[in-house]
Amino acid sequence: MTNLVTPGKQILFIDDESNIRQIVKICLETLGGWNVSLAASGQEGLVKAVSEKPDAILLDVMMPDMDGLAVLQQLQANPVTQPIPVIFLTARRSLTEPHRFQALGVKGAIAKPFDSLTLVPQIAHALGWNL
Repeated sequence: MTNLVTPGKQILFIDDESNIRQIVKICLETLGGWNVSLAASGQEGLVKAVSEKPDAILLDVMMPDMDGLAVLQQLQANPVTQPIPVIFLTARRSLTEPHRFQALGVKGAIAKPFDSLTLVPQIAHALGWNL
């Protein structure tokens, strides 16, 4: 299968569920041709966001210790990470409504469970990346 988008984009995916991290990584690398870095917690994600400066961050909302909303606030407060676009990947349906995620300053929200075959186009569309 050929890549749907221009390869070489760097995505940081922050999610506490190991299986979800692996599925998303495979989808984005195989179907999108993107480089995917993983973080298992909000704190790890914040460190990687500063050191790796990814092109975008895919962020789970419901995580223990530091949830995605707290991570988002810290990303937005840091001048290094503030310009990095964020997309929620969440089971919280209320956050997938456009007025909710736009008010929070994120580029989009994708509901869990997600369709692995449409994940790349959904992310690319939210970010304005060419398919």
